[in-house]
Amino acid sequence: MKRKKKSRMREILHRLFKNKLAVAGLVTIALLVLVAILAPVLAPSPYEAQDLESTYQFPNAAHPLGTDNLGRDIMSRLIYGTRQSLRIGVLSVAIASTLGIIFGSVAGFYGGRVDNILMRMLDIYQSIPAMLLSIALAAALGPGINNAILAIGISTMAEYARMIRAQILTVREREYVEAARAINAGDFRIVTKHIIPNALAPLIVSITMNIGNSILAAATLSFIGLGAQPPLPEWGAMLSAGRAYMRDYGYLVVIPGICIMISVLAFNLLGDGLRDALDPKMKN
Repeated sequence: MKRKKKSRMREILHRLFKNKLAVAGLVTIALLVLVAILAPVLAPSPYEAQDLESTYQFPNAAHPLGTDNLGRDIMSRLIYGTRQSLRIGVLSVAIASTLGIIFGSVAGFYGGRVDNILMRMLDIYQSIPAMLLSIALAAALGPGINNAILAIGISTMAEYARMIRAQILTVREREYVEAARAINAGDFRIVTKHIIPNALAPLIVSITMNIGNSILAAATLSFIGLGAQPPLPEWGAMLSAGRAYMRDYGYLVVIPGICIMISVLAFNLLGDGLRDALDPKMKN
């Protein structure tokens, strides 16, 4: 059994690493994580350090990416902003997927009236656009990065619930589940040990792609003042702060915009590669 699992994992990794775009996405994500971890070492100066005699400097030797309206080094703020953007992306998806797995597992495993009630609740829930719901929740909870994480997580959990429910409906009648029931295994053990592990492949792909989407959603919330608050650096907040000066100092919005674009693209490329690698129909 262990040898089978190892060969299966090796086959998945082999297919993944054959996909050059997926590898490019993985390398980019690894670099972003490294930058986030080593931010105090890589940043030329503290992200909140102001120099009012050096405001609006275009990229130069002292400030490779220029300075903002308070003389703060853009490169330092971008480097520290990587921490905040990745934190928002990972934690909001963790909240959404955890809630989704709980609701979807209960609905898919028990079926019947329980499934019907939960699915109708999700129908109502999903009738509100996710971004609009995120904005409403963030406004109700109050501006702040932690509230933005919670708002994004809650507003996107329905996708995971429906996905895990659909997967559980296809595996709950399999032989190994029946065998577990025959030895009087409890419902919790059957779901966590036998059903969910065999229904995770599409969930992993969705989680990977949605980290990028959550980074974009967080940038949107910060752009309208509901996400990260000054002086905390976050790419969306930097875009919002620079929009008033973009006609004369376009680099204030172009540079953080490029960072958002690259990070979202990297997670999408990796997600596409994982989808192909985990799909047994893609065997060569």
